[in-house]
Amino acid sequence: MHVTNAGGACPLLLIGDHAGRLIPPSLDDLGLTAADMDTHIAWDIGVAGLGEQLAARLDACFIRQTYSRLVVDCNRRPGAPEAMPEVSDGVSIPGNLALHPQAMAARRAEIYQPYQDAIAAELDRRMGGPTILVSLHSFTPVMGGFVRPWRMGVLHRHDSTFSSRVLALLQRELDEAAGDNEPYRMDETDNTVPLHADPRGLDYLELEVRQDLIAEAPGQDEVADILARILTEAVYA
Repeated sequence: MHVTNAGGACPLLLIGDHAGRLIPPSLDDLGLTAADMDTHIAWDIGVAGLGEQLAARLDACFIRQTYSRLVVDCNRRPGAPEAMPEVSDGVSIPGNLALHPQAMAARRAEIYQPYQDAIAAELDRRMGGPTILVSLHSFTPVMGGFVRPWRMGVLHRHDSTFSSRVLALLQRELDEAAGDNEPYRMDETDNTVPLHADPRGLDYLELEVRQDLIAEAPGQDEVADILARILTEAVYA
């Protein structure tokens, strides 16, 4: 877990559930190859760099997970099968097969809990002040042979004024390339936003960016410029 710009003045708290791809040495790379770990199954490509860029532009705090979602997916509830998947997008994860409950608990204690605790601590620090939780994700351009046409997408339920504002601004900017609950729908599988925003009555945004747009630093810089402008407009609308 890594924190950038702790104490940033922006009301947006940026988080990256899948921003890293580290694997603890004791897990022997989960039986995967380096090529596997470069793909979307291991992490949200580009989110770490995008979040850093946004943190600098907005004076926002950015809390990101540095371990791979394949070790433990922080955006899945503890105990859910997808939290430590045996297969991801057709790729077998040998190190996750037939995991003993004690091994699962150890991963949660080492990786999942410190990340969620850091988010909770930052929200506690801001208590009484305005805060909007912004969860940054990225999606692979092609899934199951389908070429996804969206550049960005807003995932939401129907309880977020901020999500609606951002979606409208993205659609103004990108037209049909801005997805409404695309390429995924925010549902009961999501963990981090409901875990922290719901009990505190916070507004939120779960944002998806297509990975080819932010895989490299120049693209991260370009997308950060667009998002910094849109997020600022949405905050102060």
